[in-house]
Amino acid sequence: MTRVKRGNVLKNRHKKILKFASGFRGSKHTLFIAANQAVMQAWQNAYRDRRKRKRDFRSLWIIRINAACRAHGIPYSRFINAMSKANVTLNRKALSELAIKDPEAFNGLIELAKKTLGSELVAPAGKR
Repeated sequence: MTRVKRGNVLKNRHKKILKFASGFRGSKHTLFIAANQAVMQAWQNAYRDRRKRKRDFRSLWIIRINAACRAHGIPYSRFINAMSKANVTLNRKALSELAIKDPEAFNGLIELAKKTLGSELVAPAGKR
């Protein structure tokens, strides 16, 4: 049986991993084993955080909407409830952008929410 020489295959695999690790600090960009571990960990973090970014943005939008609503005397949860009752289908990203960049339009939505809620808004939260 003939002998199989893997020198080129191994060298190419190592070069590929070391290329991915080119910006890492210390021995993680020069030694293959350390670089391989660091690259695998970096890819795991990137995969996880691509999903986490979506959650982070949604919570940021909610915080911004809540701040804008409370400035007009209505809590976030009641505002969203009123928007769904009034069949306003703007998502939280759009509502957040309106609250920041177009306060007049957001004031119109606040007035619509207050009109939709009516007497529910007057009653304290715990006394229903």
